[in-house]
Amino acid sequence: MTTHILTRAAILLVSLSLATTVFAGVLPEAGSGFVLTVLALSGLKARVILSDYLGLRAAPSFRGGFTAFLIGFLGLAALIYALPMAM
Repeated sequence: MTTHILTRAAILLVSLSLATTVFAGVLPEAGSGFVLTVLALSGLKARVILSDYLGLRAAPSFRGGFTAFLIGFLGLAALIYALPMAM
């Protein structure tokens, strides 16, 4: 794995973390839109870690499987968050 890929991944992770922090500081009581945005940002960070640090960029089928699991997990988290509001 090249240093360029890891440097790009580190910069992207820091940028996404800063976006999460800024978003949480500006709209802490925004409700479901806030939660969905934070879940999406955390999903993007997990995808960067899986692709670049764990090397799944070289194995597209495994990366696709982990991405499907990640989407399912984040969808379940969003569903659990929304469940009390539906009752």
